[in-house]
Order: sequence, then structure tokens, then C-alpha cells
Amino acid sequence: MTITKTVWHKDHEFTSSLDHNTIKIDGARKNGFGPKALLLAGLAGCSGIDIVDILKKMRIKFSDLIIEVKAAQTEDLPKVYKDIYITYTFKTDKGNEDKLRKAIDLSLEKYCGVSAMLQKNSPIHYTLEII
Repeated sequence: MTITKTVWHKDHEFTSSLDHNTIKIDGARKNGFGPKALLLAGLAGCSGIDIVDILKKMRIKFSDLIIEVKAAQTEDLPKVYKDIYITYTFKTDKGNEDKLRKAIDLSLEKYCGVSAMLQKNSPIHYTLEII
């Protein structure tokens, strides 16, 4: 069981903790992540962890991985994300493209729990860039 503790400080500012780790949450996004942005960061982190593990098992070498996640919100309340777009940028040999795509697909479709939860409401699309 995962248990987090979130403490209000002022206005829309909170600190959330899990064990000895903390993160700032701010509805105004001045002194921390907005709550919905945390969902996108969680998606990037979850998928990224899977992909790193899968590529390690495949013995695919890369030196950089950047994951950018974009999503537009609906206009009606409650405002939720519509489509989610992820761009995965790797620094690796272009010959690894098929294996990178396989790792991304496995993450988004099988292993990443955050992806599984978000896809129930918001389709997730991705782009792969190799530099």
C-alpha cells in the first residue's frame, strides 16, 4: 500500500511526502507542480523507468533520454486531459529504432500503471526522435 501525506501551507500551496521524499504542489504553478502536471510527470517517469529496464535487457545502448508530455484540457468542468502526447528523444544509433519502439509500446501498453490509468480517459499518442 502506498501512503502519501499532503500538508497545506498557504493559498494553493502544499507539500506532499512519501517516506523521506517531498514534492511541492502549487495550484498557481509558481512554487511547485500543479496537480495535473504531476500526473503527466508521473506518466513520463513511469514509462521512462520501464523503457530503461527494457532497453537494458535488450542490451541497447543510449546516452540520453528526454521525455516531454503535452496534454490539452477540456473546457467543461471537471477539466480533464483530452489526448496526451509524449515525445521520447533518445541519443543512440538510428539502427535501434525498432527496438526503441518495442520498448515504448511495451511500457505504454503492458507495464506502466500510470499509462493504464490515464488511458481509460485520455488516449496516449507518442513520437520517437533519435539524435
